[in-house]
Amino acid sequence: MYRSRPQPAGPATWPREPGTVVRRAAAVPPGGTAPFVIRAGSRAHGVPTEWEPHSHPLHELVWVRGGTLMSRVADRVFTVSEGQGLWMPAGVVHGGRLTAGVEFHDVFFAPDRTPFAFEEPTAIAMTPLLESLLTHLGRADLDAAARARAESVVFDVLRPSEHQFALQLPGDPRIDTIAETLLEDPADARSLEEWARALGTSDRTVARAFRDSTGLSFTQWRQALRVHRALSLLSEGCAVHSVARSLGYAQPSTFIAAFRRVVGTTPGAFFGGAGSTAPRSRVRNAVSGVSNS
Repeated sequence: MYRSRPQPAGPATWPREPGTVVRRAAAVPPGGTAPFVIRAGSRAHGVPTEWEPHSHPLHELVWVRGGTLMSRVADRVFTVSEGQGLWMPAGVVHGGRLTAGVEFHDVFFAPDRTPFAFEEPTAIAMTPLLESLLTHLGRADLDAAARARAESVVFDVLRPSEHQFALQLPGDPRIDTIAETLLEDPADARSLEEWARALGTSDRTVARAFRDSTGLSFTQWRQALRVHRALSLLSEGCAVHSVARSLGYAQPSTFIAAFRRVVGTTPGAFFGGAGSTAPRSRVRNAVSGVSNS
């Protein structure tokens, strides 16, 4: 096993689900050994699973079916749902958490033999072609020539997603209490002024701290946090109206509008869009029943 380095200080991520299994990162085969440039694998996780902070000597690409993966990198949270993957550069310390029942796919790339590199964690568009190629490379019976051909096509079609969706956590002691509370309960509707009074400071100080540490206003940051949480809930099978209610929205239409502002599309379009590799019935959510227009 590779030893993990300490996770940078900052607020926690989502509350740990009951029954979560916490694991250390499994050992990764040394990179660069011919004929392998790309090593692909998959496995099912029947229970919520969390990995302690760790890093790999290889680049890693992960994606999921039937749920979501949340990854923490320093003071950023990435939420990965169906149709998207997450590229993690070699050496970057990260932790991860899977919802229950997820089919988890991970692919490792030898850095010295990969003809491109994303220097930061990057959302990847998991097109049907890319998923098929990576699944093909997971076979143990490929000869060197067949493997080389498939790898070259992977390098041609692997592209960043148009949705680069990461939540920046404040990492500011003046407002970390707010962030931690909202991560625990995204439906908390206290205003900026109410938070300032609770913390014994001015609303101007709180507003400035959010802007300086996250680049967003307090209202925008809370909205982004709720949408991140919504991605997990929708992927787990929750209907739009129940997600809206659990996140503090009085009306589903208000939640859908907020989702569109953050993600750029509606929940129905996001989970049923062209980027998804599976038929809509494979996505375990109920985004129908409420107009997404």
